[in-house]
Amino acid sequence: MTPEMVVEIGREAAILTLMVSGPLLMAGLIVGVAISLFQAVTQIQEMTLTFIPKILAVSLSLLVFLPWMINKMVDFSNHMFELIPTLVG
Repeated sequence: MTPEMVVEIGREAAILTLMVSGPLLMAGLIVGVAISLFQAVTQIQEMTLTFIPKILAVSLSLLVFLPWMINKMVDFSNHMFELIPTLVG
């Protein structure tokens, strides 16, 4: 196993992590900004107001993107298992 191969595997893992977590983080970000704007406009400064909409948005996006996320992770795992014979020897 060469250092270049280790770096390539690490790069692929980091990109996969960003791709899989991206939709959930974006949903939380968008809802958080919308709630913050609503609080700024209405001058309601309740700290707990943001939790339930964010939880619902992340849960909904998880339900929507879960098949795609699982597919990406399974593909990466299969790729890693296919690399095992090339690493030995």
